Order: sequence, then structure tokens, then C-alpha cells
Amino acid sequence: MIITDDINNLIIDDIKDFDLEEVLECGQCFHFTKLDDKHYELLSFGKYLEVSQEANQLILYNTSIDDFEKIWKSYFDLDRDYGSIKNEILNLDSRLNDAICAKPGIRILKQDFFETLISFIISQNKQIPHIKQIVHTISEKYGTEHILPSGRKVYSFPTVEQLSLVSEEELRACKVGFRAPYIKCAVDMVVSGEISEEKLITMSVSQARETLMTIKGVGEKVANCVLLFGLGFTDTFPVDVWMKRIMEYMYFDKPQDKKAIEAFAMEKYGDLAGYAQQYLFFYGRENGLGK
Repeated sequence: MIITDDINNLIIDDIKDFDLEEVLECGQCFHFTKLDDKHYELLSFGKYLEVSQEANQLILYNTSIDDFEKIWKSYFDLDRDYGSIKNEILNLDSRLNDAICAKPGIRILKQDFFETLISFIISQNKQIPHIKQIVHTISEKYGTEHILPSGRKVYSFPTVEQLSLVSEEELRACKVGFRAPYIKCAVDMVVSGEISEEKLITMSVSQARETLMTIKGVGEKVANCVLLFGLGFTDTFPVDVWMKRIMEYMYFDKPQDKKAIEAFAMEKYGDLAGYAQQYLFFYGRENGLGK
């Protein structure tokens, strides 16, 4: 990875095992917009980023080296050797070869914990385009405004302080439906300190999961997504309807309970379960495995 500062644009050459479209479109984040082929804008950690990729070159527009080092390098998980991770997964189970070869550029983002928590509460029983729309609406109504050089306005996802001022009725107006009290409970527990990133990352994965599930409406699947995408616990394996179908298609000859599938995956993949889940999820969803 070679980084060049070119008049406030950061150019990253020789980037390996990274595909911008696969990273953003694999179902782990929702606050982005596709501008063109492998050209996106996104907001995270209160910052706006326009980014594009051509072959093994990544361009971060109007971005300082300081923001790259403090936010985007970690956000895109650029310091991790995904070539080794893929090889380790294939050594554990060669049946993932098709999934990994089809989507070799996936990485697990290191997202803002609070935004991830609320986003995956919203995600329950919703398709990705609808989740993105709700996240956009909440950001536009209650987040921080950023005015781009073109004059266009974009909005960060609200902080816990900003969202604490929003009522259940106002949340329902954003089309969150039955999830409004769940979001309100999550906000209140983060504000009170009952739930915090600082506490969760010191816990074992099982303790952190149980703690997240004390939030009203947060079950194992949402908790596991928050653990994986918002806290960096890669020894988790979120199982939704798609993953249930995919795993049954790949490994079983009859329907299985979600907990049994999760336990099977954890035994098979261990600390790499989160990575394996992402390759399987994106590949399986696009190819309709088990549908």
C-alpha cells in the first residue's frame, strides 16, 4: 500500500484484497450513496468521504492524511492482511472457495458503535434499500449538516446526544415503525452509560452479546451484527433468514434452528467466523443459495 497526497486527494496504490463496491454493498453498512461505478460517498464518525477505486488504486477526495490515519485507514481495515485470512478460512473449509473467489475484495468495516447499533435495530425485517432510506431520513432530520464545496448538503448520522432529544413519535415519522421504542431504549441506555463501547470491548464476546440483548428489541442476530461491525468481534456469526438458507444449502440436508447454525459455524470457523459469514452472505444472497 503506497499513499500519495495529491493536492488534498489521497491516492492509495497497490491496495490488495480490497473492492470498494464489495465492501460497501455487502450488507454491513447503510449510510452511503453510489455515485458511479466504484465511486461512492459516505459519512461515518461525523466525517464525509468521497471515494473511488480503479483496479488497485483507491482515491479519497478532499481528505487529509490526518483524517486518513485517524479514521479511514481503520474504517476500511486497511492494515489487515486479508490474503492470509482467506487462506486460513479455505484451510478450514474449502467449500467457501466459490464464495471467496466471487467476492475476494470484502473487508469488515470498523464502524461507529452507536450508529451501528441503531442501524441494525432499524434493519429488523427490512430490505437494505429501505434501511438506507430510514438511516438517510434520520440523519437529515437530526444529524449534523455538512456543506460540500458544490454547495450540496449532506448529513452525519446523529450522535447519541442529538438522538436523545427525539421522541418515539418523531422516530415513527421516519418510518421506523415498531422499532421506535427499541431505538429509544437503546439511546436511553447509551446515554445512562448502561451500554457503552468502552465497557463492551473489555468483555468476552458472550458477555458483550448478553449485555446488548438487555436493550429492548435486540435479539441475537442484531447483537451479533453490532459485535461484528461496530465493535470488531470477529468471533461472531450473525444468522438471519438469508444466512439460515445459505448454511442449510451448504451444510445440511434439512432445516436447522438458527442457534444450531450459529454454533456449527463457530465450531468450524472460530475467530474467523465473522469473515466467513460476510463472504457467504454476499455470495449466497446474490446467487440465491437455498432460496
